[in-house]
Amino acid sequence: MTHPDLPSLNALRAFEAAARLQSVKQAAKELHVTHGAVSRQIRALEEELGVALFVKEGRGVKLTDAGMLLRDAAGDAFARLDGACAELKRRTEEAPFVLGCPGSLLARWFIPRLDRLNRELPELRLQLSASEGGPDPRRPGLDATLLFAEPPWPADMRVFELAAESIGPVLSPRHARFAELRQAPPQALLDEALLHTASRPQAWPSWAASQGLPAAGLRYGAGFEHLYYLLEAAVAGLGVAIAPQQLVADDLAAGRLAAPWGFVETPAKLALWVPLRRGDGRAERLAGWLKMQLAERAVH
Repeated sequence: MTHPDLPSLNALRAFEAAARLQSVKQAAKELHVTHGAVSRQIRALEEELGVALFVKEGRGVKLTDAGMLLRDAAGDAFARLDGACAELKRRTEEAPFVLGCPGSLLARWFIPRLDRLNRELPELRLQLSASEGGPDPRRPGLDATLLFAEPPWPADMRVFELAAESIGPVLSPRHARFAELRQAPPQALLDEALLHTASRPQAWPSWAASQGLPAAGLRYGAGFEHLYYLLEAAVAGLGVAIAPQQLVADDLAAGRLAAPWGFVETPAKLALWVPLRRGDGRAERLAGWLKMQLAERAVH
């Protein structure tokens, strides 16, 4: 529904501020615009309404009868708008912040840090929504989605880049050939039946290419539908797996896994995806916290 007879909202806001503060200069300061900008808005409003709203009085201005009438109406309208916006913002900020996340990332990286997140960002009231594979950032009900993906980023999303993805082979000290393999060059993996996952079919070939190894020479052993199960199998000593560094950081630190051949960076980024319609500020605070956690682990 439109209101063609209403003047410009910016002009009404400039007038309301000047009338309430009884000063064009103070109104300009409150609205973060120039004195001339407020004066022009008021003159345009007077021309549109066909009445004078202010008259000069000494070095200042004074409201006319028409100005006082409009001041009262505009003041009441803006007060109600401010109140309604504040209430909507309060409701938004009190609602849980729903974060979508792949199950493997949630289990192996996020949950171990959840207690710290709740202590340091209690206003977030985080609610987690796990999905296997790549979650859909546009799924209704999600306030943000944390996932690995490659640029370019879509125009309908605000994407906070948190860390570059790095992948590498990992194996457990429980692996039958651990002592031998940890000292061996990358070529030794051509003789291994490699653990792999359907959710990342290009992981091993990409890593092989980065090492100058023929992807056709790779041999595959047990396959798993999801990355989480692949890494559980690796921890159990069932073979050599490949995974993003972030997902095995805690296992490496605890000695459950080792990465003798290091990690190589991929074009993908771990990023927080936020629909443009979301704007309550919590996504920015979460992105900052996540980036700090990832950087802290990278230092150690």
